[in-house]
Amino acid sequence: MTVRTRYAPSPTGEPHIGNIRTALFAWLLAKHHGGQFLLRIEDTDRQRLVEGAVEAQMETLRWLGLEWDEGPDKGGPHAPYTQSERLDIHQEHAERLLAEGWAYRCYCSSERLSEVRKAQQARKDPPRYDRHCRDLSPEDRARIEADNTPAVVRFKTPLTGETFTHDALRGEVPFANDTLDDFVILKSDGYPTYHLAAIVDDHLMEITHVIRGEEWISSLPRHVLIYQAFGWEPPVFVHVSRILGSDRAKLSKRHGAHAALAYREMGYLPEAIINFLALLGWSLDDKTEIIDLDTLIRAFDTDRLLTNPAVFNAEKLEWMNGVYIRNLSPEGLAERARPFLEGALGQPVDAQKLAQIAPLIQERIKTLTDVVEMADFFFTEGPLKYDPANLLGKKSFAGEPARAADALASVISTVETLDGWGHEALEAAVRPLAEEMGVKAGELFAVIRVAVTGKTAAPPLFETMSVLGRDLSLERLRAARDRLAAAG
Repeated sequence: MTVRTRYAPSPTGEPHIGNIRTALFAWLLAKHHGGQFLLRIEDTDRQRLVEGAVEAQMETLRWLGLEWDEGPDKGGPHAPYTQSERLDIHQEHAERLLAEGWAYRCYCSSERLSEVRKAQQARKDPPRYDRHCRDLSPEDRARIEADNTPAVVRFKTPLTGETFTHDALRGEVPFANDTLDDFVILKSDGYPTYHLAAIVDDHLMEITHVIRGEEWISSLPRHVLIYQAFGWEPPVFVHVSRILGSDRAKLSKRHGAHAALAYREMGYLPEAIINFLALLGWSLDDKTEIIDLDTLIRAFDTDRLLTNPAVFNAEKLEWMNGVYIRNLSPEGLAERARPFLEGALGQPVDAQKLAQIAPLIQERIKTLTDVVEMADFFFTEGPLKYDPANLLGKKSFAGEPARAADALASVISTVETLDGWGHEALEAAVRPLAEEMGVKAGELFAVIRVAVTGKTAAPPLFETMSVLGRDLSLERLRAARDRLAAAG
């Protein structure tokens, strides 16, 4: 058997973490078995469609490297892969169920259905369709249809017995048929519901494994009944666990969860997102946390999926992203970070220079957006804007701008005559000055750091000055000295 899986989103908004984890598991399972991964757009709920949502789904998958083998843009042997383009197929299968006695037309108005629900609620009965149209006589049907009364098609669920379903993670799960309703499979506008369209399309597209969230378990008996009605073999159903926030509540933005593409804007690497999502409900073993994609493909299967809820830990994701950033080459980090710097600065950034800076900041950043704060001053010409009070610090030079100005003047006169501008030569020249001034080296370095970077926290000082170069470093040191002298 060739394993064929699918990701079948509804284009009702941008995909969130839960959606993409499902897509990842389906993709990994297909790749592990050398099979195919399909993208199918389930757009039959016309009231909830959001413009641009299909493109957002595709863009997210591409960003994460989850390429599909068949889909709306690529075609394939089972095209089309957009459900609104398959209405004739779904309607044909609804007609087949009608003809074979597995379904019936229901003419109940929304007003009648609302009254039925209210009466059930008053009796504290579970809300469900009362099967009013299930056993209408042919004469009654003909009379109603003569008035062009709109109709939906409902599945004729067995009234007694049990429907036995099977989930790959939970085993056999029986459902009493008298707890199920006669659910709609074709709406009055001719569009199918999920229950019909997904089953028909999964069968015709030869899907072998359906991976979806555990919230669909309650729908599983309906889907098994449809498979039985058509005489088809169901696929393997895999209902993955829920994702909860750190407080075990339903996952939301307050837990640090965002739309999947938002993580790209926040400076997360796709490989870190993949690694993190893979461990939300699956594990390689009981200790490994950093797992590359090749290992994921080689090791992934459904036998290590968990049924317990997974917990989304935003701090762990940030830590993991930092690990992946530190594993990049300087050139790789520069390539990934450059768009963020260019966006913040509003100007082109030299890739070679950024690669030179990368080793200075690589250990200090957790996301690509951190690069802006850590490196923007490298690409700013001339003196910097900063609070002059930062030049004085809180210790040796606090409240003494004239003394700090003298300290910078001494630094300037010492370094401007150096033959070289390497970081070792700079440190060797500047460090003894602290002892001469009677201050700790770190306190003198702090004044220099603000002068040349505009920040109280920055990459290693002398490596930074070496990259900035002699002219720019001296220009900023002199500007800081003058500012302090004026204040003193």
